[in-house]
Amino acid sequence: MGATGVSMAGAVYEGVAIDSRRIRGGELFFALAGEQTDGHRFVTSALRSGAAAAVVHRPVDAPSDAVLIQVEDTYQALHDLTRAVRRQVPERLVAITGSAGKTSTKELLARVLAKRFRVAKSPGNLNNLYGFPLALLNIPEDSEWMVAEMGMSTPGELGQISRLGKPEVVLLTNVRPAHLEFFGTLEAIAEAKAEILEGLTRGGIVVANASDPQVRRVVRRFADSGEVPSRVVWFGSPGAPETLSAWAEDLAPLTGDRPGCRFRLRLGEREIAVELPLIGRHNVDNAVAAAACASALGVPMEEIAVALGEAEPAAGRGEVHDLPGGGRLIDDSYNSNPEAAAAALSAVAALGSGRRWAVLGEMRELGPETPRFHRETGRHAAEAGFSPVIGVGELARDLVAGAKEAGAVTHWFADAAAAASFAAAELGAGDTVLIKGSRGVALEAVVERLRLAGGEA
Repeated sequence: MGATGVSMAGAVYEGVAIDSRRIRGGELFFALAGEQTDGHRFVTSALRSGAAAAVVHRPVDAPSDAVLIQVEDTYQALHDLTRAVRRQVPERLVAITGSAGKTSTKELLARVLAKRFRVAKSPGNLNNLYGFPLALLNIPEDSEWMVAEMGMSTPGELGQISRLGKPEVVLLTNVRPAHLEFFGTLEAIAEAKAEILEGLTRGGIVVANASDPQVRRVVRRFADSGEVPSRVVWFGSPGAPETLSAWAEDLAPLTGDRPGCRFRLRLGEREIAVELPLIGRHNVDNAVAAAACASALGVPMEEIAVALGEAEPAAGRGEVHDLPGGGRLIDDSYNSNPEAAAAALSAVAALGSGRRWAVLGEMRELGPETPRFHRETGRHAAEAGFSPVIGVGELARDLVAGAKEAGAVTHWFADAAAAASFAAAELGAGDTVLIKGSRGVALEAVVERLRLAGGEA
């Protein structure tokens, strides 16, 4: 079945678009006025590409037969439509947030829930006040569950998204030193993440990481307030100061050609063996979070284990590519922060022998402790056995300095293109290379160059 049939101005449209370049046909195009550009400039382009109508809040040049819907504010109209559609589609919604692991947990949970339900998920990282409405307004109209990622960059943003989504389930993965530049402290980040609870429906479920002290603090406070009677399902590591519903034991690497982890998944008094084809302890944590949520929603343990065993990494989040001569490229280029970088370094260090490269982009939005975070990450890379360590971007100079102090061969490049050229020329047969950095560094250019150099289309 196709996308949600959106009814507006007495007509039914096949979903919604805000980018004229992504029109497939039949959509309602919202001309949003952003900081960089104004969608009103692209109304004609959207209509010529197949949009059935356009929502505008000022006069535009358009073909004489164009269907234009005039509103006071297109941004507000997009949100009004989202609220109206949400009352019907999907039947129920899971909202996921956290400093790390949002997308991977979303992908895992959607895969597990699909064993029992008709499931939609937010594509990519459509998780802000523009992306979430777009994701919801384009899901299949028969969706029983939507698994939605929700993010934030300013106080108040996540609360608005949550109130739009009205989730029946909220899942909090962790609180990490991302966005410190804007929030100042971990406590402030946790408070902003806690806003996702504002939209939780009465009697909803909160699935929370008991091993994260900041998550534990805000969820305990919410549960104790009694404002929205709800059930809390805790997951985490053994020894966490809550009664856990899900945790992992006896972790070990998968053997053979398929990298990943094997572990025993504990769900209360029951347990089952899981072979997760994703590398790193952090992905085991994501899998446990997904399992805790799915189990609370009635998915049997055996189906959870099967679904986790079929998992695939999301794009740019731990994808493993074979290189000539037995080498491997681990594409974790989508984003980075100090703890995510540490997790990726540890995961790749455990993959096997051979020379290990770390191509690490600068990590942004870390506030006044930025130099220290970068230096510690470089030191961690060297101590984990990575050499050379390559830093990309001005902030990564401190990363390179830390790696050099700890004994690694190091190189620094101003941008991804220069790093890609160097790596393509110097990478040897059998080498393993990890690519990770903040989104703005665009390290996917290094990934693409190395895959092409290896003969991979």
